[in-house]
Amino acid sequence: MQAPLGVILAGGLATRMGGGDKGLLILDGQTLLSRVIDRLQPQVAGLAINANGDAARFDGFGLPVLADSIDGFAGPLAGVLAGLDWAASQGADHIVTAAADTPFFPADLVPRLLLASEQSGAEMALAASPHPTRGMLRQPTFGLWPVALRDDLRAALADGVRKVVIWTDRHGAALAPFAVEGFDPFFNVNTPEDMNVAETLISGGSS
Repeated sequence: MQAPLGVILAGGLATRMGGGDKGLLILDGQTLLSRVIDRLQPQVAGLAINANGDAARFDGFGLPVLADSIDGFAGPLAGVLAGLDWAASQGADHIVTAAADTPFFPADLVPRLLLASEQSGAEMALAASPHPTRGMLRQPTFGLWPVALRDDLRAALADGVRKVVIWTDRHGAALAPFAVEGFDPFFNVNTPEDMNVAETLISGGSS
């Protein structure tokens, strides 16, 4: 399998943060989005941002900005589709997605997703991490996605599918488990309180 392209999903509405772009919030002198770029870029063959609205607000990052082709903020699957369409135009076979508000995700995300795909024979894989009471939780915005299924995804979105796990279950997506050591590496910033937690993690040397 050729090296995948990376797509950072930044198309959420951020309602619990009062709206706006969570990825542009500053954590210890650096935007959340910059931190995600720094983690994902070394792992992929190329990188783009999925976001809606005025793309100029991301000019400083020097990356392509991909808008959803599905109207009405259809969730992360719409961002995955935008990424797959972009990857098809680049001649790529797969993309890996990461969320713009998750600054501590594993630095070996991509190789672990590729390994899970290879070992299972599935073309699609999702990251997963253990929860103290709910077992292994799938991380639906951190996945390996095949370009070959982009038209299938387009049709699913047109039929009203919005939950990532519904569509991935149809295609037998593999799971790539990640350990939790001290805190969940897929911790994301949804609220001002979460930002306070992130600042504590940064000051504790978890960046």
